[in-house]
Amino acid sequence: MSARETATCIFRPATAADLPDVAAFLSDCGLPAQDLTPEIAAGFELAVAVDGRLVGQIGLEAFGDIGLLRSLAVAPEWRKHGLGAQLVARREAAARAAGLSAVYLLTSSAAEFFRHQRYTEVPRETVPAAIAGHAQFTGLCPSCAHCLRKVV
Repeated sequence: MSARETATCIFRPATAADLPDVAAFLSDCGLPAQDLTPEIAAGFELAVAVDGRLVGQIGLEAFGDIGLLRSLAVAPEWRKHGLGAQLVARREAAARAAGLSAVYLLTSSAAEFFRHQRYTEVPRETVPAAIAGHAQFTGLCPSCAHCLRKVV
């Protein structure tokens, strides 16, 4: 896969009809999908290859003026080509456009990737209640997951 192929990927918002594919893709990538609903899926952005395959996705949920960045997943053959960074940047732009001041996330395996995207680790107990009460924080992600934050 070349950088040119990654650049030709099509980005589009998810719809309720995409929910089964979003959930399956998350499961295939080893990420939790149990809390997905059509409303949550509507906050996802999808990366679709020119052949129509789902190759990446990321979600954003808003809670007042803060957000939860969630479920970044990239197909193995598309990793290390900038697609993950593109997806993150696009959801950060959406967060800014929605008037969010910061986004939080949990990750067990991609903390270094997010640090390269200028996220900083924060203690889990400092996360605002709206985010701390989310299923990602209360049970879906392990307690050892890194908690990161970025002002957007």
